[in-house]
Amino acid sequence: MSAEEGPAPAPGAWQRLDWRVILISGLFGGGLSLGSFVPVAAVVTDRLPLGQAFLVLPAWFLLPVLGGAGVGFVRWWRTRYRLGSERAALHTGVLLVKRRSLARERIRSVDLTAHLLLRLLGLVKVRIGTGEQSGGGESTLELDPVTRAEGERLRRELLDRQETADGVPHEDGELAVLDPAWIRYAPLSFVAPLLGGAAVGGVLQVSEWFGVQGEVIDWIGGVFRDTPLLWFVAALAAAALVAGAAGALAVWVEMWWNYRLEREPGGTLRLRRGLLTARSLTIEERRLRGVALVEPLGIRLCGAARVDAIATGLVQGKDDERDSHKTLLPAAPRPAAETVAGRVLKGEGGALRAPLTPHPRAARGRRLRWALTAASAPVLGLVAAGALLQLPVLLYAALGSALALLPLAVLLALDAYRNLGHGIDGPHLLARSGTVRRTTVALQRGGVIGWTVKQTYFQRRAGLLTLTATTAAGDGAYEIPDADETEGLRFAADAVPGLLEPFLERHASQAK
Repeated sequence: MSAEEGPAPAPGAWQRLDWRVILISGLFGGGLSLGSFVPVAAVVTDRLPLGQAFLVLPAWFLLPVLGGAGVGFVRWWRTRYRLGSERAALHTGVLLVKRRSLARERIRSVDLTAHLLLRLLGLVKVRIGTGEQSGGGESTLELDPVTRAEGERLRRELLDRQETADGVPHEDGELAVLDPAWIRYAPLSFVAPLLGGAAVGGVLQVSEWFGVQGEVIDWIGGVFRDTPLLWFVAALAAAALVAGAAGALAVWVEMWWNYRLEREPGGTLRLRRGLLTARSLTIEERRLRGVALVEPLGIRLCGAARVDAIATGLVQGKDDERDSHKTLLPAAPRPAAETVAGRVLKGEGGALRAPLTPHPRAARGRRLRWALTAASAPVLGLVAAGALLQLPVLLYAALGSALALLPLAVLLALDAYRNLGHGIDGPHLLARSGTVRRTTVALQRGGVIGWTVKQTYFQRRAGLLTLTATTAAGDGAYEIPDADETEGLRFAADAVPGLLEPFLERHASQAK
């Protein structure tokens, strides 16, 4: 044990949070008061004599600091935690005392997070969870903050497993590290246009706070006074996309800088990432049921993909959907993503490179009909409105929409058909579908607990059906849409022997 870690606590002894929670709470209170200091100072100096203002302003600043420090002291004084031989316990609260504990054999994750201030102080926030989706935080214990050494000790002790999920030891060590060149895929995500729209809305909102929103709009109108409407819209969209791309780059750097994925002794995968806020996420391999190769359209056109884990008990990050715990690799070149997925699956990536069974041509016809129907709806709406209102401009808009939307719909439908496929590769069943967001799933056959067979009237006429593999991990269900009726049932029976055969045999006996 290094000197930095200090002596290990006695087994089962109650411990406190780090005392610097008092300092952090005080600084947080000071930050709140500092944010409102300028407008308050303007009001105070305008309404009070200068001498009294110099007495009031320090009090305005110091009271939140002292109040925050007091709250931090109470929190430090009244919070206790301990690791027993069978349970991890946390006691906290003053008027409302909470006593919670988790059985150690049910603990599935110990995640460490540290924002910039915690990192400067050498502290972390520890989140201990069972992976259950119960409300009210009953399945988690949160220690905020403890020293980094204490957080690492808790993680090691609580996730110490003597064997892997299949009982066979596998090579430990580094599975993937950050390649800064991957940042080129950040502006291609769907986040970029959303951030661009948020930037435009933010400018208007801030200008409204200062009462100059009308002046900002008039200034923009003056700049584009002699510009045709179409070019004005195009310029505004381009500016929003540039702002969105810059925001996407900043978000990517904050989320994925210092990225590292490794396999640790005892059968756990550990993912570390983050620039300002450092995150350390842990997944037990015995909970891993497979991986998903996700390719949104933008990054797929550039030959890239990301890797998501399919595991039981994974929860989404509390902040937003981007902070999901399931992403093992950000968007990277597809060969690199396949290699990392293979290492996670303890193979050579062959599962995601195995040939897939294509789907019948009837599936292509269904996709073409869906796409053309969806693309024709706005065109027919514009035609109807133009005819009723006798506005030729709407008829021209309908023509332009048809020329733009119908070919695009056909291309997307054909791409969606080409992406359909399924197969079996050793211990995994494979399923691929999607066009705007193509996903290739490699799911452990032993993790499938049921099959759902769905067949609409039109599918029956075309000899197709949709298979859904039910599992306790990931999204819970993974579809194989529009497979050949006979081949699809045979595939389901071969993928998970003994699960579907009774129903097939009964169906065959009834047919006789």
